[in-house]
Amino acid sequence: MAMADSSALLLNVERLGKSFRGLQALEEYNLSLRQGELLGVIGPNGAGKTTLFNLLTGVTPATTGVIRFAGVEVTRRRPDEIARLGVARTFQKVRLFPALTALENLRIPLQMHESVALWQVVLRTPHFLRSEATLTQSARELLALVDLADAAHKPAAQLSYGQQRRLELACALALRPRLLLLDEPAAGMNPTEADALMHLILRLHREFNLTTILIEHNMRLIMNMCSRIQVLNYGRLIAEGAPDEIRRNPLVVEAYLGQVENHGAR
Repeated sequence: MAMADSSALLLNVERLGKSFRGLQALEEYNLSLRQGELLGVIGPNGAGKTTLFNLLTGVTPATTGVIRFAGVEVTRRRPDEIARLGVARTFQKVRLFPALTALENLRIPLQMHESVALWQVVLRTPHFLRSEATLTQSARELLALVDLADAAHKPAAQLSYGQQRRLELACALALRPRLLLLDEPAAGMNPTEADALMHLILRLHREFNLTTILIEHNMRLIMNMCSRIQVLNYGRLIAEGAPDEIRRNPLVVEAYLGQVENHGAR
């Protein structure tokens, strides 16, 4: 895959805000994200992190502000339109079809980029059969990429939690994203599983030439993975900078890092 210009601005967010019946979940949020960056977003529970992802993906409409992705304003676009432009995400809680196999789960997002008419499906035309073979092959390649090749025909419900997380990541990659949003991917994992996931995310970030935003409570992961970190608190951006700057920022220590150290939050 050809490398894109690393200086290109991919995502531009200006004065983004969201209120729910008077409660300000996010306020005056700004971001300029360049192609190839891996940005970390941290903050206490309820700080507005998941609200931010919901706004960026069109799940929740913004109250104020503007979102531009690859030069296109997407502030009022539907989630499927934003996904087709190249934005994919994972969620805090795994969202898979539990009764479907790992392979079948992957075929669903892969179909977004296929164009097969209903009559071709009914008549099982050569085009349809080629498309089906291509989908299956692509799904197998993605499963191998996240070390799930042996689990292709296992129902998602029978996979371990760590395997389900990797399958969800593969499903996001199946959408061929330019921007990948990861919402607490290491939640519920032990340190060994979390380290393995960190290395996988970094490898995929490089191999797919992705731009990535990572929400994570595991400070060791986010400090080691991200070159830039934003800190949200009560819906407002209170700090932004390199990991060392964030560690030393007194506002961040008071609002969040102190809680992590005192309570062992991940």
